[in-house]
Amino acid sequence: MTVIDRDAFPQDVQDRRGVPQGGHAHALLISGRMTLEELFPGLTHELIAGGAVPFDPGSDLLFHQMGAHRTRFSSGKLGISLTRAFLEHTVRSRVAALPNVEIRQRLSVCGLTGVTGRVTGVELDGGESLAADLVVDATGRSGGRTDRWLEQLGCPAPEVTTVKIDVGYSTRLLRRPPGDRLRDGGLLYLMATVPPHDKRAAAVFAVEGGRWMVTLGGWHRAHAPVDPKGFAEFAAALPAPHIGELLERSEVVDDGEARRFTYPQARRRYFEKLPKYPSGYAALGDAICSFNPLYGQGMTVGTLEAVELGRCLDRFGNTSPAMVGAYYQRAARVIATPWQMATGGDFMYPETVGPRPPGSALLNRYVRQVMLATHVSVPAHRVMLDMQHLLARPSALMRPGTIVRSLLAARRSPACR
Repeated sequence: MTVIDRDAFPQDVQDRRGVPQGGHAHALLISGRMTLEELFPGLTHELIAGGAVPFDPGSDLLFHQMGAHRTRFSSGKLGISLTRAFLEHTVRSRVAALPNVEIRQRLSVCGLTGVTGRVTGVELDGGESLAADLVVDATGRSGGRTDRWLEQLGCPAPEVTTVKIDVGYSTRLLRRPPGDRLRDGGLLYLMATVPPHDKRAAAVFAVEGGRWMVTLGGWHRAHAPVDPKGFAEFAAALPAPHIGELLERSEVVDDGEARRFTYPQARRRYFEKLPKYPSGYAALGDAICSFNPLYGQGMTVGTLEAVELGRCLDRFGNTSPAMVGAYYQRAARVIATPWQMATGGDFMYPETVGPRPPGSALLNRYVRQVMLATHVSVPAHRVMLDMQHLLARPSALMRPGTIVRSLLAARRSPACR
């Protein structure tokens, strides 16, 4: 197996130029950690030994949503908090150590080779052609380019849906003394203010290297300033004091302005709806679906898709159109839940533009009630936690008992007083 990457990989843990959002807060969901552990046994222990911060998402994560904090409980689940650069470096080291893997850096793919309906390899920017039984496209959001390449081989381009969200955020790193925690004892903090009028969001993660990573921003131009004074004022104006207090009492690691990242739209490409599938080619990760990054789903979804691709290869033993089609059907099932959750949240803001899922208005009204219920109800918090970590499907919210308990508990939320 040959891995082609246009970046030059750093020798140690550093953000990469080819990952513009790499220096901002990233969430590895519980399902993503568990899947990576299956692929790379011992990875969780290795990451924690290297400084990743273990946490219980029910008790160590403070979640302020719909006007109040979720009630806390011991979930018995293990999460790890770390930078994307550290996770990438560790996984890349594991992959590079495999005897049948070659990693080639500082190279870009500039085309696909093949015949009608079949991809047989790639063309590299230096003029070299590289033959392959299977080309896995993990190039991210550059779908227009690969669509043209596929069309040149007689393969139709997939249908595309875009949802304009105009998300932007800024990030700073702070020193975290040993044992330091947020107010109320949290190791992580998430805040999503009350839509549709307040579009801000914020996150604080304890990460390796004795640091706090603070990311502030929001939807539809509610972006945090990058200058130190504006960044601090944005945090201080949030409806709970935790992040503002942390900035006041902590030493800043990164001098100067905060890092900024903007994300105009989420996009999904429906490969599973193609009338015919090209053999020898499979898209993965953001090349299929790029989510609103504020929901922290991308790394986990990409991992789950990779597992499904492996299962299909094992089942078919070839890279035929049948194998490719089976993979896209499985990938679509992986994507369905996080896409529904993310776009449902995005459409709580009237400024969001795109095809609105059928029944989303009614579903959003109900989900608001469940969010209110999480302020006082452990069962409501548990089902939301399982959904957000892709451990349960949205249908878990629609069980009769869950509906009744959530609607009753929502009335007792402090946000409703």
